[in-house]
Amino acid sequence: MEKVIAQPETSPPAPPVDLSGEPDWTPFDAPSLVGASLRFVSGEPDGNRYRVRYYCDGQRRLQARVWFGPETEGPPGHSHGGAMAAVFDEVLGLAAWTAGYSVVVGNLNVSFRNMLPLEQVVTVESDIVSVQGRKVKVRGRLCRDGTVYAEAEALCITVQVP
Repeated sequence: MEKVIAQPETSPPAPPVDLSGEPDWTPFDAPSLVGASLRFVSGEPDGNRYRVRYYCDGQRRLQARVWFGPETEGPPGHSHGGAMAAVFDEVLGLAAWTAGYSVVVGNLNVSFRNMLPLEQVVTVESDIVSVQGRKVKVRGRLCRDGTVYAEAEALCITVQVP
């Protein structure tokens, strides 16, 4: 008897999404800083999972506009918490790189505040909280129009880059 393997359902392509930044934000070319490692979250700029665009604000803090597509669904009509955590992992680690620290995320703590509806453009704000030796602590929030969907803190560890 031949075994039939079911193919996963895929969503039809989503329409274009406006990921524009604020007037005082400067577009930031994240892949040029860290290379091809930015593929899990922001690797498909027209995909149905995530769409991400990076910026630096007036204080050189990394900001991100992120669209959570239908393939990030957890609770019906809302993004999965793991999808939000993956975005925080990328954005907060990249925030440390942007500030001049070559890091990997050693610990990531996420506090979920509100359910995030799918197909919304949200902002991930980031800020370097402290630097002690090889430890770089970065904090972030995922928000839109005054609603905070999640907050996170990452403990990043500096690494030697070849």
